[in-house]
Order: sequence, then C-alpha cells, then structure tokens
Amino acid sequence: MNEVKIDRKIAIDLLEWAGKKNPGTWIDHSYNVAIAAERIAEKCDLNIDLAYIFGLLHDIGRYEGVTNIRHVLAGYNLMKEKGYSDVARICLTHSFPDQNIRSFAGIIDCSPEEMNFIETEIKKLQYNDYDKLIQLCDGIGIGEGMTLLEIRIVDVVKRYGFNEFTQEKWKAFFEVKEYFEKEYDISIYGLFEKEIINTIFKRKPNGT
Repeated sequence: MNEVKIDRKIAIDLLEWAGKKNPGTWIDHSYNVAIAAERIAEKCDLNIDLAYIFGLLHDIGRYEGVTNIRHVLAGYNLMKEKGYSDVARICLTHSFPDQNIRSFAGIIDCSPEEMNFIETEIKKLQYNDYDKLIQLCDGIGIGEGMTLLEIRIVDVVKRYGFNEFTQEKWKAFFEVKEYFEKEYDISIYGLFEKEIINTIFKRKPNGT
C-alpha cells in the first residue's frame, strides 16, 4: 500500500468537519473503529497511524447526511478529490468483506451506474490487511464502545433486514476475524475484553 498523504490531525479535522455537517452517533463509531484498528495493528506489526486514520475516516461519506450504501461512494469520491487514494479505497471496501455489493443491508440509494462503478472497483481489488482490518473493526466498534461481531451483525439485521447473501457476508466477517487471529496469533476479543464487557452490560469505565 502506498504511503498516504495524510496525518492524524488532518483526519481528525476532516471527521469533525463531517460531524458538523451531519451530527450523529456515527462520529463516536468512527473514533471507536480507529481505536480498535490501532490496537490490533500494533499487535500485528501494521502501521498504527495508517490503521487509526483509516478507521477514523472509513465512514466519512456520511457527511452528506443520512444515507445507506451511498456513504461508501460519497466517501470514496471525497477522499479521491482530496488526493487521499488509500483512504478512498478503505471507504469503498469497508462494507464488503465478501466483495459482494448485493449483500449490503439497507436501502440502495445509488443509481444503477453508481452501483456498477462500486461493483467494478471492488472486484478489481485483492484485499490487503488494512482492508480486512477496517472491515473487522467496523464490526466490533460501535458508538457505545466495543462489542462482539455476533451482536453487531444481529443488530444490523434487526435494523435493515437480510437477503439471500446475508449468511455469506456473516461468514466473511468471521473469516476476517479468524485470519488475524491465526496469522498473528492473537485473540481479537481478548484485546478488548474489558471494553466489550462494559459495552454489553452498560457498565461505566470504572466497572460500576
């Protein structure tokens, strides 16, 4: 992966700008995805700054407002326009661990031409560790903190429903988790044990 022309301050400023345009829990989600990505990256000898930046900006396309699959394309276009090609790639790949845009849960609020563009670009790629990392962290980092993939995917189905490709997408998420655990000899949930417990049981940081 080529070195990105961006640093943490620029990324934070971009996210804060996006949050003013479209306030919501997606901002907290983005920070938690960044925290999770940085922690896993450190254990896997990946670039922690890139991991944090990618996590922070994966949903930047939500600056446009409340959208569904459109946020993927909006983020890609915005980052491309700014010259941040590596971030643009993450905006595009984070929602598709299975490389199948038809498994997306939610409203298809892109034109057929835009959907064809997303599909074509996704199919060109061979996912690297950063694509996989943000896909994983998008699944465990939520607005309230860290959670289990099992809880996250059920929550998505409760909100958006499922389709004929949902089960394969679930498998892809768990395959990404297993990839990091086997390749780098770590326990993903073990890295976030306290945060997951606090989030699931709504405990405060001091454990009360």
